Amino acid sequence: MAMKWLRFSLLVLGVFSLCCSTAGDSSDDEKKKSGYKRVFEEYTQALYQRYPDIRIEGENYLPVPIYRHVASFLSMFKLLVIGLIIIGRDPFALVGVQAPGIWEWGQQNKIYACMMVFFFSNMIENQLMSTGAFEITLNDVPVWSKLESGHLPSMQQLVQILDNEMKMNVHMNTRTHHHS
Repeated sequence: MAMKWLRFSLLVLGVFSLCCSTAGDSSDDEKKKSGYKRVFEEYTQALYQRYPDIRIEGENYLPVPIYRHVASFLSMFKLLVIGLIIIGRDPFALVGVQAPGIWEWGQQNKIYACMMVFFFSNMIENQLMSTGAFEITLNDVPVWSKLESGHLPSMQQLVQILDNEMKMNVHMNTRTHHHS
């Protein structure tokens, strides 16, 4: 009877901690992205001072679909493995294979094993979902791509690019009005 209560309490504790930690995943993503978010906010503030009428928007750049699907599968697989560790089921016995040593260790050290699976899986999921994108467009025309260039533009580079683009746009608009 005591063993059932222990398993039940571990299961409840595991489910509760997973719910709390997956609810916190978005804040972990925010912390990870806070470097880019901070740069975006600094650039936005500086650009608003220089160009008060400009519209600036920021959004997340999604990774390719295969990475999203792999990350989603890994997230569900992580929950399955943690559940199997907590309830003490041996999935290897179902297929007639001897359990590897790490599984035996996990059964003897359930809390550590669950934490290891959770954090290792989250590390891989975050890597799959991270694009490192910092893309800049002006009037729906790309003017900078971190994915292509490999680095963020300096503020001076960005201002120079925007000045050149705006001068070209003004020049193109005045030429269009003169021909009309």
